[in-house]
Amino acid sequence: MHNFTNKKILNWNAYLQLQAQNCKDSRLKTFYKTGTYHDDTQLKEIEFVALDFETTGLDPKQNSIISIGLVPFTLNRIFCNQAKKWYVNPQDKLEEESVIIHGITHSDLKGAPDLRRILNQLLDELAGKIVVVHYRNIERDFLDLNLRALIDEGIIFPVIDTMQIEAEIQNKQIQGFFNWLKGKRPGSIRLGNSRLRYNLPGYQPHDALTDAIATAELLQAQVSYYYSPETPIKNIWL
Repeated sequence: MHNFTNKKILNWNAYLQLQAQNCKDSRLKTFYKTGTYHDDTQLKEIEFVALDFETTGLDPKQNSIISIGLVPFTLNRIFCNQAKKWYVNPQDKLEEESVIIHGITHSDLKGAPDLRRILNQLLDELAGKIVVVHYRNIERDFLDLNLRALIDEGIIFPVIDTMQIEAEIQNKQIQGFFNWLKGKRPGSIRLGNSRLRYNLPGYQPHDALTDAIATAELLQAQVSYYYSPETPIKNIWL
């Protein structure tokens, strides 16, 4: 078993309580007050929620969320009957290039609420759970900056990033003189490619709910292969 350890930057519980005192929006205040797990809590005791966004582009300062998918899970089970998916009215234009990637069209978004209208529901689903994403710069940055534009306050919370975990695993596996001689390079850490290494099935990418389920399955596999159910959350959250 490998020991991949991320540097602990924050006492997340204390930080969220501080945010609860300082934020103005009542929805954010309720979310922060829920808090999070103690950093020594073992992975087997944690309720996770996998989260995925489809967006109008890759720049959270200029682009916005158009679809949200999430699914609660534990190390042993994915609760597909509790999965949620929303289309979201974007704050910027839906460009042809992004339509080609995720297949979400203007007709899909017709009548879709803006992020403010589903914020209560979204935060209820995330509160008290550990959010799991594949590439935190999308989900964490987009939610923070989109909310800043809409309600003048951002949001931050701990996440597990399965892409970060996979990058560390790949880099660890190519270390050593003989691997250097052979010119070994780390494998792709894209969601689909990462899943293949664990013999997980291939799913059609770029659907928020499908990608959330795929991310949940990937974390379960990563923990099974490289960690243990007793691993403390502080070793892998960010």
